[in-house]
This record gives sequence, C-alpha cells and structure tokens, in this order.
Amino acid sequence: MAKLLLFFHFPTFSFYKFVTFVIESKLFTFKKRMKFKRIHTKALLYFLISTVLIILFFPRELKFKYQFYIGKPWRYGLLTAPFDFPIYKTDAQISAERDSVLKNFKPYYKYNEQVGEKEIELFRKDFSINRSNLPNQNQYVKYIEKKLRDVYKTGVLNPSDYNTLSATPNSLVMVIDEENVASEKMVDNLYSTIKAYRYIVDNAPPGLIPDLLKEYNIDRYIEANIIYDTIASRRIKEEMLQSVPLATGMVQAGERIVDRGVIVDQHTYDVLRSLKTAYQGMAGTTQRQSSLFIGQLMLVIGLLSCFFVYIHLYSPPAETRNSKSYIPFMVSALTVSCLLVELCVNFSLFNLYIIPFSILPIVICIFYDTRSALFINVIAVLICSLIAPSPWEFILLEIIPGIIAVFSLKDLTKRSQLIQTAIFILFTYTFVYTAIVLYQEGDISKVAWKMYMYFGINFIFLLFVYVLIYVLEKIFNIVSNVSLVELSDINSPILQVLSESCPGTFQHSLQVSFLAAEAARRIGGNAQLARTGALYHDIGKLAKPEYFTENQSEQNPHDKLDPIKSAQIIINHVNEGVKIAQKENLPNAVIDFIRMHHGTGKTKFFLNTLKNEHPDAVIDESLFSYGGPNPNTKETAVLLLADSVEAASRSLKEYTEESLHNLIERIVSAHINDGLLKDAPVTFRDIETIKEVFFEKLKTMYHTRISYPEVKQS
Repeated sequence: MAKLLLFFHFPTFSFYKFVTFVIESKLFTFKKRMKFKRIHTKALLYFLISTVLIILFFPRELKFKYQFYIGKPWRYGLLTAPFDFPIYKTDAQISAERDSVLKNFKPYYKYNEQVGEKEIELFRKDFSINRSNLPNQNQYVKYIEKKLRDVYKTGVLNPSDYNTLSATPNSLVMVIDEENVASEKMVDNLYSTIKAYRYIVDNAPPGLIPDLLKEYNIDRYIEANIIYDTIASRRIKEEMLQSVPLATGMVQAGERIVDRGVIVDQHTYDVLRSLKTAYQGMAGTTQRQSSLFIGQLMLVIGLLSCFFVYIHLYSPPAETRNSKSYIPFMVSALTVSCLLVELCVNFSLFNLYIIPFSILPIVICIFYDTRSALFINVIAVLICSLIAPSPWEFILLEIIPGIIAVFSLKDLTKRSQLIQTAIFILFTYTFVYTAIVLYQEGDISKVAWKMYMYFGINFIFLLFVYVLIYVLEKIFNIVSNVSLVELSDINSPILQVLSESCPGTFQHSLQVSFLAAEAARRIGGNAQLARTGALYHDIGKLAKPEYFTENQSEQNPHDKLDPIKSAQIIINHVNEGVKIAQKENLPNAVIDFIRMHHGTGKTKFFLNTLKNEHPDAVIDESLFSYGGPNPNTKETAVLLLADSVEAASRSLKEYTEESLHNLIERIVSAHINDGLLKDAPVTFRDIETIKEVFFEKLKTMYHTRISYPEVKQS
C-alpha cells in the first residue's frame, strides 16, 4: 500500500509504472510468503528441540496439590484418605531408632582351626634338629608348642581389630566355629598377636629362662585365626536395620484427615506428610509414569505454543537489528532458564532463589524490546512453577522482579542502569518475600532469614550480566543497547581521531546524530541505534579528509580534478568507512549505517557539473552512483534523510522557517523520487513526522539572536 501511494504522490506516475508495480508486488508477496514459511519452519524446529530438552529434565514424580505447615490452619476443604497408606516416620526418627538398634550389633568373626595347626607344624619343623647354642631345647619346644595350642584354641585377632574392639569396655563379638555355629565371646578373653606373644613369654614355668624363649622367635608362629566375616556381619546388620519399622500406623481409605480451619498439629502433619510421600510414590508404576509424562508434555507444549504464537505475531521484521538471531536467541534463553531450575530442583543443588532468574528479561530487554522481555519472563516462570516446591510463591517472587527489571531498563542510556536494576531487583525480592510471609503467617518472626542471604547471592550474580551480554553478543553475532551506549561515547578512540583529523565531519556527524535519534524515536525506531550509526556513518572520510567541503579551509582539491575523478573519491568514502569499521570491530548493525547512508544515490554536484561542461556527451551515470544498498530499516532511512538535510542546510544563505521548510521538502521528495526509500519500512506518516522533527531541530540549531541596542551618545 505504501508503494502504491508513493507512485500516486508524484506526477511521473504512468500506466507502465503501475503495471510494473503490480507485477513486482505479486513477486514480492510470493517471496515474502516463501520466506515466512522458511522462518517459521526453523522456529518450529527450535521449539521442538526446546520442548524435548525441557521435558527430558522434568521431575518424574506426581505433584502434591496441597501446602501445609505445622501450627497453621488447614486452608482447603475436608480431606479424607483417598487410599490406604502408612503413617511414615520422619528420617530423623528412623535414623535415631536404627542407631539405637545398632548399639546391640556384634561383629561376626570366623574361627579358622587350620591356621593354628599350620603354624604349630611349622614350629616343629624348624626346631626338630637340636641346636648346640640352645640348651634344654626339648623342654622349651614342648612348652612353646603347648602354649601355642592354648592360644590358638582360645582365638587370636589381628592387632588392629583387637585394639578397635577393646577400646569399648566389655565388648563382645560373635565367633563362628568350624561347624558354622556362632557363639558370643568377650574381646578381653581373646588374644591379639602381641598379647599372645607376651602371654607365652611371661608365663614360663620355673627352670625356663624368658630370654631364652625369645631366641625361638615365637612371634613368627603367631597369626590371627579369628578373621572378620564381612558377609555375615553385613547380613546381620541389614537384618537389624530392616527390623526397624518405617511407619507408626495405618490410615484407612475414607478416613477423615483434616478439615478447613483446623490447626495442623504434629500428628496431622505426619499424616499429611505420609499422604504426600505415598502419593508421589505412586508415580513409579508404568501407567502413572505415562500419564504423568503426557500431562507434563501437554502443559509445556501449551505454554511454548503461546510463545510460538507471540513470535509469529510480534517478531521483528527481517530488516531490523538482531532479527536473524531473534528466534534462536529467545528460544535458547527460555530453554536455558528452565533447565537451570529443573537441574536445581532434581538434584537439590542449592536454593532455587540463588538462580538469577531476572537475567532472562534483562537480556531480552537489552537486545530486543520490553514487550518480548515481559512475555518470555511470564512463560518461563509458568513452566518452572510446574516443578518449583511452592508454585505460587515462586510465581510472585520471579514475575514481579522481572517486571521491575524491564521497567528500569526501558530507556537504557548508561551502563550504571544495570547496577541500579540489580539493586531494584534485590529490593523487590526482599519486599515481596516479606509480604508473602506476613500474608501467610501473620508473624514477622516466621521469616526465614536465610532467604535474604539467597537474594544477596542472586544480586551478586546479577552484577555479572554485563559480562554475559558481551558473551551473548559474540555467540549470536548481535548488538545490545549497552554496546551502543559505549560506542556512542565521543571519547572513543576512533571518534577522537575523527574529531582531530576531520573536525568539520565530526561536527556534521554530531548534528546528524541529534536529528536521527529524535526522528527515530518519534517513529518508533531505536533512537540509540540511530544515534550511534550517525556518529560513525562518515568515518570513511578519514582516508582523504581534505576532499570534503566541511574540512576545507581555502583551497579545494577538486578544482584540479575532473568531475568523474572527484565523484569516485567522494563515493569511495563509503568503502573506506566499511574497512575502518571492520578493522575497529564495530558491530554489523553499525556498519550497515555506513553502507546505506547514501543508498544508491548519486553525487549530483559532479554529475551536473559534467553535464554542463559537456551538454551533448553521453554520460555513464553509474560512475556517479554510490554502491548502496538502499536503507532497509527505519533507523538507516532516517540517517539517509538526516545526513542530506543537515549537509544541505549549511549552504543556506538565510535561515528562516520558510527556507528550512522548503529545503527539507525538496531533499526528502528528491530521495523518494530516486527510490532510495523503497526498501525501508517507513510510511507516509513516518516521513511527515521525520520532516517535522528536522524542521524543529534545525530551527533550534540555526535560530537568530536579537540585536542588543547600542547606547546613544548624547
């Protein structure tokens, strides 16, 4: 429709152009539909992947629909037992009872008769031959052999086991004999290898010298013959633990549990807790698992479908900044946020409110718009509330800070706003949580002060959003308003060089930035993007600053050149600007302003000069044309108009409202006639608004001052 109005607006309209317009419109519509299908096929694929990932990490347990607190009234209606279930003990009770049972546990050891026989036989073999240096050898050998038999019959433990067991007074062990019969033994009545050696040496009868006994190396023949039985001990311990009952009673199906308004006492609390445990345990059956999965899938698909419809209706046009990365960025941000919450809940990693959930709306707001940020925040919070321990509390504590974050970043003009936003979020968390506790409990003493610590950790994580923005820019190849604010600082190195080497161009860029930013804001464009693009649009003039009138003093180097050469030098500042911008790693969104700020327009001064010099010659006008492309966004269209209007305004001989108005009308109409705005998403209303802004700003820039009267001499 806008193209049709443009054709009728000018007297050059003809039937031929009308037919051409209809054909081009049909082709454009067909291409647009095909592009729409491709874009939304990709979007559908992204959403399918997102759905699979979110569902994959969803907890597979039934959600208990009641919330209850000991000492608080029951807020729901009459509750009766839906099925038979036991009243489970708490983990602390079970642990205490098991500890009490284990106090009576006696470790099991196995008696090995073969060890003693083997060692005694070895002793006999070693001392069967009489040794000349050991007198009365037979007496000593008989004594030692007898004592070894006594020791092994009683039982020998290895030193570590003996020391551990004897540390407890009157400790007992169970010893399993060769016939697999267990009998109770006192540890003090058993021997360790050291104790057995001392027993043999210290109890020598008269006539046997203890020092000579030591010469027989008795310790070599003392080995533990009572060995710890791991299998038997573990089995008996498990039997003892299993003997501890997990429940204290049963609740019959249909039995009254609690009614509305009744205070939840300890017994009722235990019953409700047991019902919740039994209810969640029912998810283990295949049928329950299938039903649970289907329910989760339906809810997630439903919420993501709302998001898909939103993107279908409100996704930015293909020509706007960051539009190519819009869908993958939004879906990735949503999916990662949900996965963090799911992993935290599933594995109990840390408190849920340590996760800086408000980063999600913050980054969406910074890279795109407030409407998308608010919507995606609501969808993400609703999905995560399906698994959060306290759903309504989670919804309030995440949606409200997200709204505050978006409101505080609506007009991002400086980096300090990110810190202010983090402070606002911290205050909002604290305020909302305190309000919830007062509403539910009616007592400020019921506040869990650890929650404020969790909010503080959340605040610290939010401060790293600046680093996260930089990382996301590199991953998705997009530019944020934060980066645009930094780039628009006139103290940046490249703008400093421009101000020193091309002072006229720098002043021109500043004036254009004022015009472009206000015009973009008034027609619904991105004012910060327009301002930044305007500041850099002429940096290509750094290559040959003296060839541009705003930087010239007296001599004009074009006087010595032919019009074609001069035109090529002027046109080339666009290519030079792109090279400089790429060298300085400027974002593509800013480089587009350099490429498009003249579109496919012509250097009419030199073209007309050549025509006047050679009126009969055939002139190749492509030598006087910029390479383009033409502007394809509101912001680049505004810059093209602002650049031409501001430059032309410097040539006015007088600055009156009429002269400014005529200048603006002439330049804007010429650009429309030349087709430079045919690809830009601007309407006639936008163009009228742009002209009004230019008129207001230029009138202010070139206002005349009143003349001060001179004092008359008498």
